[in-house]
Amino acid sequence: MSAAQTPKDSEGPWGLDSLGLSQRELVLAEALQMEYDALSRLKQDKGGDSQGTSSQGGGKVPTLPPWEGQRQVDRPLPPRPSLSPPGRSLLRGLSGSDLSLHHLPTGGSHSPQPSPAREPIYILESPGKGDYLSSSYGESGTPLLPSSEPFLPPRPTTAPRDVNLFTPEVDQPKLSSGETLNYESLNDALSKLNGDLPSPRGRRANGDQSGKPLARSKTLPPQVPPRTYVSIQKSNKNQHRVSADPVSLGTRLNGFGYELFQVSEERDEEVAAFCHMLDVLRSAYPCSDQSKNTGFVWSPSVGPEELQQGLGVSVKVTVISDHFREPLTFTCDGSSTVDLLIYQTLCYANEDLDHIDVDHYLLKVCGQAEFLQNSQTLTGLEHIQLCVKFDWDIRLFLTKRGSVNTELCRTEEDDETASTMNHSILLQERPIKQTLVLHVERLVQSVKALCSSLAAVETPDITSALNQLPACPCRLQPRVQKDSSVLAIRENREKVVEKLTVAILDLVELYCSTFNANFHTTVQSNRHTVPRQEAGLVTNVLSFSVYAAHRIPITWAASYEGFFLSCSLTHGGAELCAPQHTSKQQVSKYLFHLVVWDQRVCFPVQINQLPRETQLTVTLYASALPPPGGVEEKGSKQRRSIESLGWVTMPLFNFRHILTCGRKLLGLWPSTPGSNARSSFPNFSQPDSVILQVDFPTSSFEVGFGTPPPAEFSPQYDFSRLDQHSQRQLQDVLHKKSLFWLTPEDKRLLWEKRSFCQSESGALPLVLASAPRWEWACLSDIYALLRQWACLNHHHALGLLHATFPDQELRHTAVQWMDSISDPELLDFLPQLVQALKYECYLDSPLVRFLLRRAIGDMRIAHYLFWLLKDTLQDSQFSGRYQHLLAGLLCCVGRGFREEFDRQCWLVTILAKVAQRVRDTSPSSRQAILREGLEEVRQFFSVSSSCRLPLNPGMLVKAINIQLCSYFNSNAVPLKLSFQNLDPLGDNINVIFKSGDDLRQDMLTLQIIRIMNKIWIQEGLDMRMVIFRCFSTGRGRGMVEMIPQAETLRKIQGEHGVTGSFKDRPLADWLQKHNPTEDEYEKAVENFIYSCAGCCVATYILGICDRHNDNIMLKTSGHMFHIDFGKFLGHAQMFGNIKRDRAPFVFTSDMAYVINGGEKPSSRFHDFVDLCCEAYNLIRKHTHLFLNLLGLMLSCGIPELSDLDDLKYVYDALRPHESEADATMYFTRLIESSLGSVATKLNFFIHNLAQMKFASSEEHPVLSFAPRVYTLKTDGLIRNLFVCRHIRTYSSSKGYAFVVKVEREGQQGSVLVQRSFEEFYELHSKLRLVFPSSKLPSFPSRFLIGRSRGEAMADRRKDELNGYVWHLVHAAPEVAQCDLIYTFFHPLQRDEKPGTICWAPVSGKVVGEVKLSISYKSDKLFIMVMHIRGLQPLQEGTDPDPYVKLYLLPDPQKTSKRKTKAARRTCNPTYNEMLVYDRIPRGDLQQRVIHLRVLGDGAFWENTLLGETHRRSIVTGHCIHGTVLYGPIVSQAGL
Repeated sequence: MSAAQTPKDSEGPWGLDSLGLSQRELVLAEALQMEYDALSRLKQDKGGDSQGTSSQGGGKVPTLPPWEGQRQVDRPLPPRPSLSPPGRSLLRGLSGSDLSLHHLPTGGSHSPQPSPAREPIYILESPGKGDYLSSSYGESGTPLLPSSEPFLPPRPTTAPRDVNLFTPEVDQPKLSSGETLNYESLNDALSKLNGDLPSPRGRRANGDQSGKPLARSKTLPPQVPPRTYVSIQKSNKNQHRVSADPVSLGTRLNGFGYELFQVSEERDEEVAAFCHMLDVLRSAYPCSDQSKNTGFVWSPSVGPEELQQGLGVSVKVTVISDHFREPLTFTCDGSSTVDLLIYQTLCYANEDLDHIDVDHYLLKVCGQAEFLQNSQTLTGLEHIQLCVKFDWDIRLFLTKRGSVNTELCRTEEDDETASTMNHSILLQERPIKQTLVLHVERLVQSVKALCSSLAAVETPDITSALNQLPACPCRLQPRVQKDSSVLAIRENREKVVEKLTVAILDLVELYCSTFNANFHTTVQSNRHTVPRQEAGLVTNVLSFSVYAAHRIPITWAASYEGFFLSCSLTHGGAELCAPQHTSKQQVSKYLFHLVVWDQRVCFPVQINQLPRETQLTVTLYASALPPPGGVEEKGSKQRRSIESLGWVTMPLFNFRHILTCGRKLLGLWPSTPGSNARSSFPNFSQPDSVILQVDFPTSSFEVGFGTPPPAEFSPQYDFSRLDQHSQRQLQDVLHKKSLFWLTPEDKRLLWEKRSFCQSESGALPLVLASAPRWEWACLSDIYALLRQWACLNHHHALGLLHATFPDQELRHTAVQWMDSISDPELLDFLPQLVQALKYECYLDSPLVRFLLRRAIGDMRIAHYLFWLLKDTLQDSQFSGRYQHLLAGLLCCVGRGFREEFDRQCWLVTILAKVAQRVRDTSPSSRQAILREGLEEVRQFFSVSSSCRLPLNPGMLVKAINIQLCSYFNSNAVPLKLSFQNLDPLGDNINVIFKSGDDLRQDMLTLQIIRIMNKIWIQEGLDMRMVIFRCFSTGRGRGMVEMIPQAETLRKIQGEHGVTGSFKDRPLADWLQKHNPTEDEYEKAVENFIYSCAGCCVATYILGICDRHNDNIMLKTSGHMFHIDFGKFLGHAQMFGNIKRDRAPFVFTSDMAYVINGGEKPSSRFHDFVDLCCEAYNLIRKHTHLFLNLLGLMLSCGIPELSDLDDLKYVYDALRPHESEADATMYFTRLIESSLGSVATKLNFFIHNLAQMKFASSEEHPVLSFAPRVYTLKTDGLIRNLFVCRHIRTYSSSKGYAFVVKVEREGQQGSVLVQRSFEEFYELHSKLRLVFPSSKLPSFPSRFLIGRSRGEAMADRRKDELNGYVWHLVHAAPEVAQCDLIYTFFHPLQRDEKPGTICWAPVSGKVVGEVKLSISYKSDKLFIMVMHIRGLQPLQEGTDPDPYVKLYLLPDPQKTSKRKTKAARRTCNPTYNEMLVYDRIPRGDLQQRVIHLRVLGDGAFWENTLLGETHRRSIVTGHCIHGTVLYGPIVSQAGL
């Protein structure tokens, strides 16, 4: 490959610039490999025959390591296969595992089989989404193979040494003394070699076996040695899958001989063993097992205690199916099973049931991609219980099982595919090299370039070899060879080349055994089986040697001095001995900047005293230098601070429980304050991490740590046998409920009295945390205690998964105890179990197998486990481990699920980009940017027919409704998205997508509240809690479920003005508006009491702060709930030095007003207090559970849950040491304190003022008196509006209301609605928020002089409002047809119904009777008002001065008003006055309505409405003569 091709071929994530190498340096880096090729070729030509090593193939296929119910001391892996004899293809399988795991054919040529579908790449969001890596094939598609095996110089062999003795490597000749190379000079020799290069050989006939696919790496690992390889075939950039084509694992021929490296995926024995475990685990769950491979999502069930709460409840179920036309509705008992409901449905749809099997049918939840298990009872399903709880209709769809889409099923192809890490573990691509002629004077530069590619590590062997060369400008150390004449001797030159070559090969081998590179050195021979010695029998002390810290940043050399290492041994976070320190050294400059100690570290601990899970932690410290140019004061050098610069932790015993030995490279993690858990993986994810080189002693035998058997006897005594003082002491310690607050005295007492604690099953974590030693000799007694202890429930077993308990057998037992947990319960604890994986010492563990096994059997668990693992990839310390676990999960679920995950990741990536763009743009342009960005989402659905949302695998969507999407105008500017449901029977799925907010804290808070709610239900106390889903899909982004028919308290209180937070009636009025009937309102109040009590308890225990009226919501059904949990565990929002949340929890007077039914306390408030105290005490009984759940999350990276002080807040809130009576009194005082706090209402008011300047796109103005929004689509087009009349109201506001006649297109007749002038003004004000004033008609003035509530002013306003509504209905379509107008004119319950009059919410009474005489002649209507009788006296007891006012409706211009004279001081007036209407066509009489009002005349005060009535005119014959009508006069309250 030419140099000109290099930039093109290196495009993508890893170009030359990203590797830190120029093309010139890359050329120099080929010197050593070219030398080695030449040496090998000349040696082969000289020796004639090349002697290859015999192949020793793999042996017996290994079985699953003994976690599942079996134990064994040692778990040896099969030996690696050696090189094949000449003439055979070289095959390398999983390192440390049998070749048969690859399922590869043997013998004969093997053509590459292309994968039928490409694997997804969006799962890890690789930067090069369109770059696909081909396998190692030429352009023709055939593998490139070497023709014969190369000859390699023999590697040095060292005699076995004692494990406790450390001796430096002695340089030995790598070639025998009799074998000489004919070199006259280095330059001539290198030139000669370049001129005598052999031509490329032909390809061998026997093709390479296929191996593992390669993929790009997301993060840049340390740089990889250059090598020659075939060009990479580029693929279409628009594709979204990574090629899964196999890769040749054999050596390949280049133009200059054989390369030093072979391609291999799993070089790491631990990873190879993990892959083998996956193979065995998957084989236990074949695709043919329908119970574990359904291909669809089951609807979640509830626990047995929750099931008991639903028994005896009747549920109304509607079943829809394609098998019958109309839906069928059944009323079933809650204990009925799903298959019984299916059978009843089939009875209606089929006459002959003899050939119908109920098991062939399934019921699906309408609107969700979830199916009901036929064996489940109806109330045992979470969906059914939610429908009963919120009065939702239960709608199910009946379908045949065979017609269900099962694209997520695992297939036979999935079962036959060997486990691979390449679904997630992305390997580093090798850079391109070019070999040119190299001269000796540039040898040092080439070595430096090559070492730079090998993680910038300069081993002491390389340093020693370079010291024998003359000084050069790039390396001026004093120990270099001063006498250049030494190299004039041929033997000396040979030794230099030989020593340098072997040193580089050793570095390559060290690099390959350390980093995740996609090559390795050619294996010379199998690993020999060595004797094994039990660690418990080795009495020598532990020691190792520290050579140097490589890749020291140049800034450190100028900023620090006195670099030293502190080495410590820990087990479960506890130190085993005092830390050991190295000497202080300065930064040196060899090829690179490094700090050299070359010092032995010896611990005062014998090896037999080390626990199996001992961790070695090495921390790099240095003293800060004074700033340049500053004058250092006398004595300040002693006071100079020592800073921690980095650390690394590694297990002393590997996954096979063998004591580590040999040379290791350990990448240091940067020191950051507040980090809890420390990864046992070195830091190789950051390309510039400092690398520490250490050497552990080697030995003639392996030191292994076997699992000792439990002791035969472990004493057990009854607790009552202790004396009273000891009992009290022990009970006080056990009441602490958590191991985090055990003092040394507590631990001593617990361990001493451990035999008396076994009656308390939950005490086991406390007892084991008190064990003083975990060395090999002590484990028998501990395991005996563990075996004898009663089996723990999963709540207590969680406590054994903390970092305090690293012991493998103990964690194995804890997982066994958790195995009985149901799938729904497992989902409740899944985040904590994923975090507990950090505390596992090794990649394979019982917890890993437990989670993968459950994920195979339940798609919902697999879905959430995927997203939890993916989210933890952002944790740099543990990303390597979680990447392997994610790869293991992707192996287990099959191709169909992998492609589904890829679609989800792709969708989330698009949404994250859209959200970021909307957030970054100006507020005025956000809506346009949102619409533009969502077009990409629409294109996504044009490619993907459907996609499940990360929130819930049952949310299956097929499109996005761009017109219904908007954003919230908060700091993070979250998006409100509306997706189109794939199920045509379901509604749109609305979610909130946040980018820029860490949702892990919200997710954890909602999880804890959900568990609290389940505890209450299990105890028979339903707190009516609203539980919604929130899920983090990556650091700083996620999805939140939207709750329908809910409003924030700010908007509810805002209907009463900006000071609405200080008023008591807003919540009650809002609930009354949405629940107009008495029964509905009482039900809403009951829901409010229970849910408010639950919120008070939950928010207090979790210390949820930043509580304002915009993150507390209320459903129309009365359920209250909290949102946005950005502050918890007492981390309150501050105004300067003032704590914003001053009350224990939010409980205000307007909430108490709803509970009491008014301002005065009632017995219902007593019920509320009792509910709170009972709920509080129920949670206190499970203190250990919540401390375990939060304790396992201490290492998750949530800032407000980072240390024991945060956990102590919950401990103090639960008060586990107090009695129930004391806790009841305590919480009662909290209620009184919260209710009496003025700070909460002031906080609400301040928030109202702060939010007045925002006008977010999602806050569409709504009318305060309308319970919901109505549209043109729901009500029909308004054709005409007319204000008919005004009526007097006697509500608290008093005044007049105006009756509007609404005529709609396609609707017979008209509808009359009543609206006050203030409601008209509210409509106009809300319209002005949406439309510019130029598009709206002018509105009548609100400010009037004189009697503003008089009838004359009402008449005037009626005329003005008529003009206003006329212009509204004839305005531009966007105004006339907006939701505000259609909501305003939609009939409410207070409005008149067809054929009835009902103007007031309460019934009135008849207050009199009127007698009229009506006649019609010559287009004139004559109405005589004759008598009125039975009027009621005025309030002061005096008789009124009544008069009659008459209208002939409709009367838009108010020209039909007629009135009589007032009668004085009488309740039975006689008028006999004729009121005449001219020009009334006979055809209009049927459409006219007589509106008669009786008023009391007032001289200096407003007229009083005494009563009114409505009657239609009666027409009989050609004319009307003296028709007499009697009609009741009804008071205002009765209209």
